[in-house]
Amino acid sequence: MNYSIRHTTCVDYASPVRLARFNLRLRPAPWPSQTVSDFALRIDPLPWTIDEESGPFLVNRNRLFIREPIDRLEVESTFRVHVRPPACDETTPSPSLAQIGAQAAAHRDLSALGPASYIYPSLMTPLSREIVDWAGHILAGPARGAAGRSAQPSVIDAGLALMHAIHDEFTYDGSATTAETSPLEAFRERHGVCQDFAHVMIVAARGHGLPAAYVSGYLRTLPPPGQPRLVGADATHAWVALWCGEELGWVGFDPTNAMLASTDHIFTAMGRDYADVAPMDGVFHGGGGQTVTVAVDVAPEEEAPIIPASVAPAPEKPLKEAGATAPAS
Repeated sequence: MNYSIRHTTCVDYASPVRLARFNLRLRPAPWPSQTVSDFALRIDPLPWTIDEESGPFLVNRNRLFIREPIDRLEVESTFRVHVRPPACDETTPSPSLAQIGAQAAAHRDLSALGPASYIYPSLMTPLSREIVDWAGHILAGPARGAAGRSAQPSVIDAGLALMHAIHDEFTYDGSATTAETSPLEAFRERHGVCQDFAHVMIVAARGHGLPAAYVSGYLRTLPPPGQPRLVGADATHAWVALWCGEELGWVGFDPTNAMLASTDHIFTAMGRDYADVAPMDGVFHGGGGQTVTVAVDVAPEEEAPIIPASVAPAPEKPLKEAGATAPAS
């Protein structure tokens, strides 16, 4: 699949802010199943300085410094991407959970694609005995789609079981949580958005020795004829990547839509949790209230080109004065 992507974010401040520093994570990082071209970034007003860097984790970051007072900031990124089908599906043989745990513990790759950074708790995904115990019951039951199973499920069976359990037990509700909602809070309420579902699945997986990463990206906005529209296609989307061993590498699981990440999913960045890959965050002097509006278009190139989108109010919580982030859908 070939797509054209446009992502526009507007921040309106109730009173001018100054000496603003922002981090943008909008340029997709390298990913095995996709090729990106023609990336462009438009920023109004123009920043005093803008630097580009990679990392930490699998992230491309632009760092902006806006010296003069502003009462509005508009950021638009556009790019084209070719997405290839994943190398495995639900029936692909994979190592057991015990084997994955041993392989990850012995692994010496400390790069952004190595499993070491994604085994342990992080700031937004702390260990939760309640979630881990719940996951233990899920993993001890029959594997979805499998004719039979051993006492130790394969890593793909484990990922499918957790993904489907979250999809079946949780309700998608854009007003139920905020960017600061903890995985345990979302788990207890059984409501949330893709960010919450991904965080719950990450905590569950890591609690059973499975390296799990948070992936930020996009979904195809309009489905193919005759197919249902995916949940979360109006903004940035989030799913989970599980490390499935040396041979298979990272495999994407989307608990919001109960499906493996495929050609409808466009990868942007991967980290330990949402804070590592937030599309935009920053700090500034000033305040008095702000409003964030977001518009995302993901257009298959063979169907229709992107046209300028009207920027509608986003359901996300606005950016805060310090450490500001706007949640994924």
